[in-house]
Amino acid sequence: MKKRILITGAAGFIGSNLISSLLREGRYCVIGLDNFDSFYPRAEKEKNISPFTDDKNFRFYEGDIRNRTDLDALDDIDVIVHLAAKAGVRPSIKDPILYQEVNVGGTQNLLEFARRRNIKQFVFASSSSVYGINEHLPWSEEDKLMPISPYASTKLSCEMLGHVYSHLYGIRFLALRFFTVYGPGQRPDLAIHKFFKSIINGKPIPVFGDGSTSRDYTYVEDTVKGIEAAINYESSDFEIMNLGNHRTVTLHNLIIAIEDCCGKKAIIDRQPEQAGDVPQTYADITKAKRLLSYHPSTNLKKGLDNFYSWFLKNQDI
Repeated sequence: MKKRILITGAAGFIGSNLISSLLREGRYCVIGLDNFDSFYPRAEKEKNISPFTDDKNFRFYEGDIRNRTDLDALDDIDVIVHLAAKAGVRPSIKDPILYQEVNVGGTQNLLEFARRRNIKQFVFASSSSVYGINEHLPWSEEDKLMPISPYASTKLSCEMLGHVYSHLYGIRFLALRFFTVYGPGQRPDLAIHKFFKSIINGKPIPVFGDGSTSRDYTYVEDTVKGIEAAINYESSDFEIMNLGNHRTVTLHNLIIAIEDCCGKKAIIDRQPEQAGDVPQTYADITKAKRLLSYHPSTNLKKGLDNFYSWFLKNQDI
């Protein structure tokens, strides 16, 4: 029988890329759940999942992870891949209570759902933001965690909730710490998407600080491969793993790479550094390599070219 995978946040950026990959393999039935949060337009999310709606191995439910009734309406499930969350560091500072309710409360509700349904595999989308400001680079899963935003603190709380449910109820909980995922379908609020759009349209791009901040940019296809490996992982009951690219790029060099990709110069709008932003991220991926055979293979130029091709085809939305 095909393994039945529930994906929360199914209509989002990573969720829709994951669905595409799972259905292409033909070994899975995918149940998608999304509440079309207004963080960015519904039309973009509907476009993300439109290629799958006629696939016999895909079913979609519109619902909220905080609502037990919505979860109880779902099909039988073997694995939960929990991607849904209120996203963004800066917005979380403005509304920390909502982020706590959705991210922590919603995850608690899903873990209870897994307990009631006897679902024994739970893959959770955590974040590199849990490391906070940590000068010990690259970041290892064993490093001290000092989150500096409400968003980051919710992700760390969810990791610990997963440990509780793994210990008490035998649910295999795998927390995957994503590092700045980009690629086709990327959310419009994220830097690479915003920069391409502004540069192409001759508008200024906001650059917070002097451009020296750096990120470990990870192409979505590589992230998806890591998630798929976690779906089938059975060697231990609780693990936390970095899914990064093990390379860093400064904001200044990212802008140059985007300029080269689209053939236009950026208009820079210098802004002060933002509260909650970390100066750098850099993933030690030794553990994911060992446990998941995770080997990211897409360099920044190829990833940006792929995003640019997708962007040009989807500017109408």
